[in-house]
Amino acid sequence: MKIVVCIKQVPARDFTLRVSSAGKWIEENDLTYEINEPDAYALEEALQLKEKHGGEVVALCAGPARASQTVREALAKGADRAIHIEEENLGAFDLLGTARLLAAALQPEAADLILTGLQSDDLGYGQTGVVLAELLGLPHATIIMQVEKQNGSIRVKRELEEGWFQHVEMPLPALLTIQSGINRLRYATLMGIKKAKTKEVKRLTASGLKITPGSAGIVIERVYLPERSKHTQLFEGSPKEAAAQLVEKLRFEARVL
Repeated sequence: MKIVVCIKQVPARDFTLRVSSAGKWIEENDLTYEINEPDAYALEEALQLKEKHGGEVVALCAGPARASQTVREALAKGADRAIHIEEENLGAFDLLGTARLLAAALQPEAADLILTGLQSDDLGYGQTGVVLAELLGLPHATIIMQVEKQNGSIRVKRELEEGWFQHVEMPLPALLTIQSGINRLRYATLMGIKKAKTKEVKRLTASGLKITPGSAGIVIERVYLPERSKHTQLFEGSPKEAAAQLVEKLRFEARVL
């Protein structure tokens, strides 16, 4: 079974972000980058499926030259080869344009299964995977928590709301968007890092794939940091009633419970 995993390089989650002088995006000059966390879980799921059933895992990444670090990380963790669509101005492509880039690179691969993360940590649209599936004409399912391979098909477990799950059987080929936490992430071993240097990385370009940015359907007008403010609220009633009100505020407004 050939599995292609779409991965993205994003700013590191623990890095302090600063808004750029133009106010339309973050300052990127001094950032450190890492693999998008939901994509890391998609990669791990692909590697585990390969270990159980055999086959090949291919990492697909669209991004500037610096994204080669993320590509090598995927290879070091166990991907067999990689495809890197080098595009320094990826921000000029909106969600649909990015999906078209990925679809053009995927067409020759004839993959049995395509995995993406549920959403990206930077933009968080959560739509690239399903748009990509539509472009490729593939059945798809989202928020996947478990994948079981069967004879010519797969059975997946989808996360719904309020602790509910849905089990769906799907034909292959198919596309799935993977939820974070589906499995335990592995670290790249020293041997894996050494092997990654010899693995194939196919480099493509947007012009070579004949995909142009076109007119952006989504435009970011302004990026700003959330404003911080202090607010005091007194709860009336008995201690028991006040405690119940406090728990409700913490659960539904502060969302810390």
